[in-house]
Amino acid sequence: MPFPTNCPVLANLPEISAREIAALPADMLAALQFEAGEAFQHIKAIKARLDAALALKYGDLATEARRLAGKDSGTVRLRDGTTTVVADLAKRVDWDQEKLGQMVERIRAAGDDPAEYVEISFKVSERKYAAWPEAIQQGFEPARTVRTGQLGIQLLADEAEQ
Repeated sequence: MPFPTNCPVLANLPEISAREIAALPADMLAALQFEAGEAFQHIKAIKARLDAALALKYGDLATEARRLAGKDSGTVRLRDGTTTVVADLAKRVDWDQEKLGQMVERIRAAGDDPAEYVEISFKVSERKYAAWPEAIQQGFEPARTVRTGQLGIQLLADEAEQ
């Protein structure tokens, strides 16, 4: 993408107010957006490479430290010279929803309150909701709240100028 003349550089953007940046012409904004995306991808690649190197250097040591501590996940601290290495392995637990549903029914059948043991939530796919007849939608409407996400704007240069 050709860079417009007199365009601020990315390194200067933190010192420029959002209002001043918004006042720039669209071609400058498009160039900055493109450059920021490229820089972001470059930094992501650098971070991934560095993370891989750290995993190679400390991963086995951290695994052994966790084994000695009798745990398969969590945080361990290692020393490398004068540096403390904090290695954190997150625990991710997935629950089989069908089997949990069966357990909830067993708990109810035994006369206990399933909420004492599990968190119960209901979700409705927006695609399914949109396909329902209007009468059913109206019944569910009081339980439905619509929020929007963050606005995304992409600037595309005209094809003729490329």
